[in-house]
Amino acid sequence: MRYQAVIFDLDGVICHTDEYHYLAWKEIAGELKIPYSREINDRMRGIDRMASLDVLLEGSDMTFSAEMKDHYANKKNMIYRNLLNNLSPKNLDPDVMETLTGVRAGGLKLAIGSSSKNTKFILDRLGLGTFFDAVSDGTDVTHAKPNPEVFLIAAKRMAVDPKACLVVEDAISGILAAKAAGMDAAAIGEASESGLAKYKLKRLSDLLKIIIKIDIE
Repeated sequence: MRYQAVIFDLDGVICHTDEYHYLAWKEIAGELKIPYSREINDRMRGIDRMASLDVLLEGSDMTFSAEMKDHYANKKNMIYRNLLNNLSPKNLDPDVMETLTGVRAGGLKLAIGSSSKNTKFILDRLGLGTFFDAVSDGTDVTHAKPNPEVFLIAAKRMAVDPKACLVVEDAISGILAAKAAGMDAAAIGEASESGLAKYKLKRLSDLLKIIIKIDIE
């Protein structure tokens, strides 16, 4: 078998919390009287909170100190965390669970590699708190995607060579991070149109066909 482990991004792959991010940033933008749109929100996908705030602040003529940036980033996270309380195992797509159990049944390890500092909270809300062999998230890294750090940490925690890991991502920054880590990538959603990933998924369970095919080879 070519791969020994699969590392999944969280938002946009295992679950979809984009709307919660959008609503939280929209509230901050309204407070600061900065224009905000779905297009701006899309630019924040796959990057960390402070980098996302910098994207938002491009629409302002004001100068923001480090303390002010920390304040608004933390306030956004508070709003977002409150919205996440709406999550439950009912929000877990059956296709996602089928994929995760199929990968595990194939003898591969599973990990999460996410820029979000709320990763463990989200997994707990979805009933996946103890499901993965390793979790690497925004609390572990000093460099956000497209830096490969988050994926390399996940591989190390699983004791798997990075070259034996397959990353599943929905953001171009995540695909670039996987490639920088020396890992193959499978793209889903918007990133699948970029042509940067080795594999293109229409739905997450397409991943099982890739793994089975490689196993047969």
